[in-house]
Amino acid sequence: MDQEETVFSATSEGDADHRRVVVTGEVDMATADQMFQAATRESAEHVTLDLRAVTFFDSAAIQALVRLTDRIPHLAVIPSRRVRRVLDIAGLGDQGWLSAE
Repeated sequence: MDQEETVFSATSEGDADHRRVVVTGEVDMATADQMFQAATRESAEHVTLDLRAVTFFDSAAIQALVRLTDRIPHLAVIPSRRVRRVLDIAGLGDQGWLSAE
């Protein structure tokens, strides 16, 4: 069974009031810092981290996400089902920054 490889990307758009960071592909030890940098490169009062297209999320990704929650006071995270499951297993499924979407 062939699986289509999902290329990692992290794009950011918005202004100083609200930035939206869309992440796709696998977030792991090779890409977690890129996700963090995309979310913090330009400051904004509110940041939405859209992880709905993330296909893999490991402990390095969790660490980067926790660092983001410390750095960005108004962070909203929209997880994919896979990311939601990983965060639930890690004990982070009930955090206020995690969207029910």
